[in-house]
Amino acid sequence: MALVELVRDIGNEALDQPRQNLSPYRRFTRDEWAGLRADTPMTLTIDDLHRLQSINDPISMDEVAAIYLPLSRLLALYVAATQGLFKATQRFLGADGKVPYIIGVAGSVAVGKSTTARVLQALLSRWPNTPKVDLITTDGFLLPNAQLKRQRLMDRKGFPESYDSARLLRFLSAVKAGERRVEAPVYSHLTYDIVPDEVITVDRPDILIVEGVNVLLPSRPPRDGKETPFISDFFDFSVYLHSDEALLEKWYIARFMRLRSTMFRDPKSYFKRYSDISDQEAEKIARDIWTRINLRNLHENILPTRARASLILTKGPSHRIEEVALRKL
Repeated sequence: MALVELVRDIGNEALDQPRQNLSPYRRFTRDEWAGLRADTPMTLTIDDLHRLQSINDPISMDEVAAIYLPLSRLLALYVAATQGLFKATQRFLGADGKVPYIIGVAGSVAVGKSTTARVLQALLSRWPNTPKVDLITTDGFLLPNAQLKRQRLMDRKGFPESYDSARLLRFLSAVKAGERRVEAPVYSHLTYDIVPDEVITVDRPDILIVEGVNVLLPSRPPRDGKETPFISDFFDFSVYLHSDEALLEKWYIARFMRLRSTMFRDPKSYFKRYSDISDQEAEKIARDIWTRINLRNLHENILPTRARASLILTKGPSHRIEEVALRKL
């Protein structure tokens, strides 16, 4: 009885502690995280950043120095440790081969995943032990529009059911197994569809970055107990970009309005019809798409996966990362 009471008292004491102490994450302010850069050199230029950033997702050299250089330093340490463990395991098994370190990048539409993924790719490829860093997006694994239309899923594009998940799992399994020349399909944001007969080839990189809204979403556990892998099972590290819903909506609408004067004007653009309407109509349509599709996907599928990430980057109103949360080892 004394042991039961002791366990209960310890449990009650833990519950009385601040919630932060029970969190699996260690949280850093921007300045605290920036201090972890140490002597990591800046290897990007202003011209590099201009090429890497996405539409309506500004990023500065200060942001790279404060957030992404410390992160690249941490990842370089993690990758080196994983490479050492893998080599030791290979010696133990008497096997040979090369297995890439896989990083997942998740978060809402319009939060800036593409810019983050490209900046990480550029920085990590400049480390001596990871010269080959590849990047794919899960957009390429969306079902073709013709199939989505047949299944009445066009308004749920980006939801889990709109992807060829089996193909994505086969791709990641082959890459993680060290196979040569593994092919991934290509998606066009201009035509808003899969590009027929076009592929990206991934050939045993040191690091593979996988970017997509739902990459941290777990599968439903099978009732028969059979093995069912998650996409994130193949990740060695994962990053979730987070921001307030009001900011995400604002950024999405701003990007939509900017695209009306650029990509949407292309005759091949799936959204060509939006380039000729009034600003008021366009903003109304953008807000409807955000609320009806993207916000719903965020609530149902994306945001619930945040707590599964290795690292959470929280953005403020000016697109600057204001807080970093690193999962405790």
